[in-house]
Amino acid sequence: MARQLEEQIVGRFPVGRRLRVLDVGMGQGTQALRLARAGHQVTGLERDATMIATAREALAGEPEGIRERMRIIEGDGRDTGVHFLPGSFDVVLCHGVLMYVDEPDPLLAGLARVLAPGGLLSLLVRNGDALAMRPGLSGDWAGALACFDTVAYRNRLGLDVRADRLKTLTATLAGIGAPLHTWYGVRVFTDTAADGAGVPDDLEILLAAEERAGRTDPYRGVAALLHLCGVRG
Repeated sequence: MARQLEEQIVGRFPVGRRLRVLDVGMGQGTQALRLARAGHQVTGLERDATMIATAREALAGEPEGIRERMRIIEGDGRDTGVHFLPGSFDVVLCHGVLMYVDEPDPLLAGLARVLAPGGLLSLLVRNGDALAMRPGLSGDWAGALACFDTVAYRNRLGLDVRADRLKTLTATLAGIGAPLHTWYGVRVFTDTAADGAGVPDDLEILLAAEERAGRTDPYRGVAALLHLCGVRG
């Protein structure tokens, strides 16, 4: 996903431009730190105190120049209007957040509001059109059958969450003025890997296969996750 995001940034903005980035639901700050290291001005918004502490600890170990380019704000992604003015950011990330939000449309509208014209909105969501893949490939036939007519599922943390369908999100993005520019699949081949599995020796080949599948039909359509990139009009 990081490679996909970099492809979109390089293709949309002049080389060397320092971008204003907002990472909503930044978690432990992996993507935020990566972009700060690349020279961008990054704001991370996160409500979980444990995640914030982890991100701050990681940031504290960075050189001073990177620490100065990144700030962390405690808050809910649905309250971007409280924290930021319209058009404040060139890039807005919202990765792995929508599955925890019952009504995502207001959140998405808020993200589009803080994007500058021509800005990039990057979403990572659970693929509601492929929920049956994981149980089906694991031999859980009853579980697979139950997934066809719903977007609700239980994740690996044991939480009851929700997925998003590509068609629905495409319509939503158009409605908030940040129409879909392109989309990718994420975890096409590796979604059934065991939690805590070691890093394979052929990691680069694995990543190359995943990256190719993530941009190729029909493979990307059955990925566990979808990476959608919208552009603010």
